[in-house]
Amino acid sequence: MNLLQITDVALTTAIDSTAMATAEVAEMNYWEMAKKGGPWIMIPLLILSIMAVYIFIERYVAIKKASKEDKTFMDRIKDYIIDGNIDSATKLCQQMNNPMARMVEKGISRLGKPMNDVLVAIENVGNIEANKLEKGFNMLATISGGAPMLGFLGTVIGMVQAFYDMANAGSNVDITVLSNGIYTAMVTTVAGLVVGIIAFFAYNFLVSMLDSVVQKMETRTMEFMDLLNEPIK
Repeated sequence: MNLLQITDVALTTAIDSTAMATAEVAEMNYWEMAKKGGPWIMIPLLILSIMAVYIFIERYVAIKKASKEDKTFMDRIKDYIIDGNIDSATKLCQQMNNPMARMVEKGISRLGKPMNDVLVAIENVGNIEANKLEKGFNMLATISGGAPMLGFLGTVIGMVQAFYDMANAGSNVDITVLSNGIYTAMVTTVAGLVVGIIAFFAYNFLVSMLDSVVQKMETRTMEFMDLLNEPIK
């Protein structure tokens, strides 16, 4: 075997060793990373993530349902009121069973009173309906801000533990001790950021949906008030 062949064998062996080492590193999965973070931080983060997902899905369904309405609703209400058929208008509102219909129903129940009183009554119902749809928003916002802080707390605890182990090791400090401590510390930060980012985007998405519903409620309020202000033909 000449020198060139020996060099080729050495290079091949080095490449194989590098590939094996890379493969071993790549075998680390997310479950192993989660276990490295420790139960005292990772379990609360898991609970917060489950809460965030539940609140998002539950509120999404509720707001989506509230946003649905019959496009002919206001036209039918107008016809009933012009014809003096107040009972039919009230029943139609009850059948629709959405925030806009409940606001109009309140306005119908105040017919005959000063216009300002009718408007105030409708706005009060609108505020109540908006508050109902906002249920859980504060918790979702808290999770979006609290989860990263909780993860950072785990990082600080992990770093303190790593330096404590180094101090106890004295002059026989092993780089593995420090690297494992830092690795464990960083896992909690990553987990906290993931939960916080998901909750943050979920919160803002729900807020945009709610804004759309509130805009519809305001539009129906103005349409109803315009209807009452129309001159009798």
